[in-house]
Amino acid sequence: MLIGARQTGKTYILDEFCRTNFEHYIYINLEKENNISDIFTQTIDPEEIIESIRILKNVDFDVENTVIFLDEIQVNERAITSLKYFCESSKPYKIVCAGSLLGVKIHRFASSFPVGKVLIQYLYPMDFEEFLMASGEDQLITEIKKHYLEDTPLLEAIHEKALDLYKKYLILGGMPAVISDYISKNKSIADVTFSIQDDIITSYLADMNKYTENTESIKNSKIYHAIPKELARENNTFKFSLVDKDARRVRYESSLDWLDASGMVLKCDLVSKPESPLKAFLDQDKFKLYLSDVGILRSLANIDYQEILFDMNEMYRGVLSENYVACEFYSKAKELYYYQFKQYEIDFLIKINGNVIPVEVKSGRRVNRKSLREYMSKYEPLYGIRISTKNFGFENNIKSVPLYAVFCIYNDLKSNN
Repeated sequence: MLIGARQTGKTYILDEFCRTNFEHYIYINLEKENNISDIFTQTIDPEEIIESIRILKNVDFDVENTVIFLDEIQVNERAITSLKYFCESSKPYKIVCAGSLLGVKIHRFASSFPVGKVLIQYLYPMDFEEFLMASGEDQLITEIKKHYLEDTPLLEAIHEKALDLYKKYLILGGMPAVISDYISKNKSIADVTFSIQDDIITSYLADMNKYTENTESIKNSKIYHAIPKELARENNTFKFSLVDKDARRVRYESSLDWLDASGMVLKCDLVSKPESPLKAFLDQDKFKLYLSDVGILRSLANIDYQEILFDMNEMYRGVLSENYVACEFYSKAKELYYYQFKQYEIDFLIKINGNVIPVEVKSGRRVNRKSLREYMSKYEPLYGIRISTKNFGFENNIKSVPLYAVFCIYNDLKSNN
């Protein structure tokens, strides 16, 4: 079961996998093929389901060499339940499935979810490393990883090239359709069809209307549209008053859970202690919300691409940088935490090889913020990380990581220095 927000490429990836690895392949879209979807309302017996598919699609196939792809499976709860019986059958059935809101469906599953019978994988928007791969920059990736491990600066020309590509990624984000369009336009930002991002936002809002009741859909939309405003505040801990001046958490709790489970937003929790396990010290009342893709954030905030490319909007570039780091971290760790003490705030706390590491994010070269220094003095972590446009380095027990190298942090098991 492949879970992820809409437009992250779930159908494309599973379609390629099925075509490449199996002799026979049957694709079924349960949202469009109502006749097949109806089978599951009448039976969840694997043999009856397979026999019905044979008849309705007029195909004969050997289950030993055939894979069945059930797409948009979230529309049919009984189809999800049937996976348990496919798994337990003595016959070698091969089923893969995907759906845009599977996270929501699992979170609110009314029937018995087939726990332990389904391998669940998560798909996120393409991260910066994958953007470089798609752009044919494999040599640059190798060089970035090398200098990350060595804490030695890249040559200035290479450093500036990587920063330029990072700014383009802030504009594009990681949605495959947007990156594909960029590459097909000879990697010209000016020629990118940015309406693709607008269309993705429209599809997200349509899902809110389609899969929730009207009042819930309105609340979902209000929270979603409030995130750019939340992140632009100096203290960007989420406040429900940003959604509605009379809003109360109890009224919006279910909408927040829906957006979180859908993969459209990323929740970053405040912890009361910077100790492992971080999850044990959650402050249930304070959190930040990020969008699941930095390009979608730029589009939702209506920031023109030239403002980012030519450094014309320094304030919101900082907002995009923090959201970008959140996306990079979440795709690796599946969780996000931050910490506050006195008047200071640490943007992120992460765990590397069992150690809690403080992370500060700066969108520019000026990195004289006191928060990280005060944290280092008070808590004496193994080391700290400062993410900025500065080159690689290691000084005063702080590892300097350029914004374009964030993908290295969780990938590297030697980052204890």
